[in-house]
Amino acid sequence: MYRFYDQYCVEQDAKSRLRALPPVDLPVSLDFSSNDYLGLATHPDVVNAAIAAARQYGAGSTGSRLLSGNYSLIESFERQIAQSKHTEAALIFNSGYQANMTVLASLLSQRVLPAPPIVFFDRLNHSSLYNAMFLSGAEYVLFERNDMADLRRQLQTHCVASRPAFIVTETVHGMEADLLPIAQVVDIAASYNCFLYLDEAHATGLYGSQGYGLSTTVDLSPVPHMVMGTFSKAIGGAGAYIACNAIMHRFMLNRTAGFIYSTAPSPMSVAAAAQAWRMVPTLAAQRQQVFALADLLRQLLRDRGITVMGDGTNIVPVCLGDESDTLALKQALQQEGMMVSAIRPPTVPTGTSRLRIAINALHDSAGVNRLAQTIVQHLSRPGTRG
Repeated sequence: MYRFYDQYCVEQDAKSRLRALPPVDLPVSLDFSSNDYLGLATHPDVVNAAIAAARQYGAGSTGSRLLSGNYSLIESFERQIAQSKHTEAALIFNSGYQANMTVLASLLSQRVLPAPPIVFFDRLNHSSLYNAMFLSGAEYVLFERNDMADLRRQLQTHCVASRPAFIVTETVHGMEADLLPIAQVVDIAASYNCFLYLDEAHATGLYGSQGYGLSTTVDLSPVPHMVMGTFSKAIGGAGAYIACNAIMHRFMLNRTAGFIYSTAPSPMSVAAAAQAWRMVPTLAAQRQQVFALADLLRQLLRDRGITVMGDGTNIVPVCLGDESDTLALKQALQQEGMMVSAIRPPTVPTGTSRLRIAINALHDSAGVNRLAQTIVQHLSRPGTRG
């Protein structure tokens, strides 16, 4: 039976969509692929917090939170997250994928709700959210990313007062590099009595007056809601959280299988994330620098007629469309010591393959100018397309 799985990989390779782990020993002078947006992954205070936790608690948590794996450090961090996110409670998970897929699926359970739910679902949502839909079996209606008129149309067409309704979307999109018009979404959710589920994976650490996410810039109290965020990007660590009220916290403890049956996160990763979380409000200058450098890169590329997507984020997608062209530019930059990510279908829609360039606090204008110059030079050669 192995041949069926091998044939799948052969077919992906023929379409320039085959994935493989990158070499670990490449000489990289400028890394524009990392999600360590604030440069906290190697910060001495963050690293030392992990070391201290290992000495105090050990390397592993020893079990699920409901059995032997609960400890004071993780509970105190959850209280801090809830305070920062303006919610009553928070719950920590091992990853954003685990949190999204299992929490959202449990919310949509027909064994819990009084009628089959209907979900109004951002077409460009992350794979983890799509898999929550598949796992739950709930009916979902797609709306175009950030198109509030389309969201309203779909709600007017499909929303029925007798069925629980949900809106699921991302506040900062990691591939489109755009910001959700969050105040409009909250108003729409309130108007149609929808439960609002927000993914803040790429917003946590970078947005809001204290850096705790775009969701902190609006009043979410008019609608039932949950907010997911991760520690694996701007926080520089690993894991995720759900911020919610006390009712939903108790519900997750009793219904979300991904939490109930998973070993709790390592005290080392929790301590590192907690230390980074405390540092986030002090990093306003780093956030400003990251956004300014991203704006600079967009301008340098757009001035040369190169298609750059998004605005207002530290993510700069250079859209080439074709998979092979995208891989060729990635490889050309790699030969110059610059690492970027090549994003192809099915991660993004067919015909929109792109380089994903992530600006972080360790970059400077010289590095950004060098990157832009190399991209322009490559795309100016005969036979290349930008």
